[in-house]
Amino acid sequence: MEFCRYLRSRYPPQVRIAIVCDNFFPHLNTKRCQRVATWAAVNNVEIAYTPTNSSWLNRIEVQFTALRYVILDGTDHASHKEQGCMIRRYILRRNRDADDQRLRAVVGMANAA
Repeated sequence: MEFCRYLRSRYPPQVRIAIVCDNFFPHLNTKRCQRVATWAAVNNVEIAYTPTNSSWLNRIEVQFTALRYVILDGTDHASHKEQGCMIRRYILRRNRDADDQRLRAVVGMANAA
């Protein structure tokens, strides 16, 4: 709920927001939790679920695939802190160089999968 409230605060109340949830167990809890459904209805938010076995519909999954391919595959980080640092550096670079053709190619391969 904290994240949902934060997300809602970033946009004017009249702008409808759709929050896409995959079938990860904690996300499915929102289907049964009236508190979340009531909050969403009052705050002009739609909770949308991807169908089972269709993670390719969730656009963030492609970005995670690219991150795993570029940063995590074939590595053995000494600590979680070091791994977290590498992930943050990748995200900063990815956001800074959104038009980098090599990064786009990795995301494109993940899109096709």
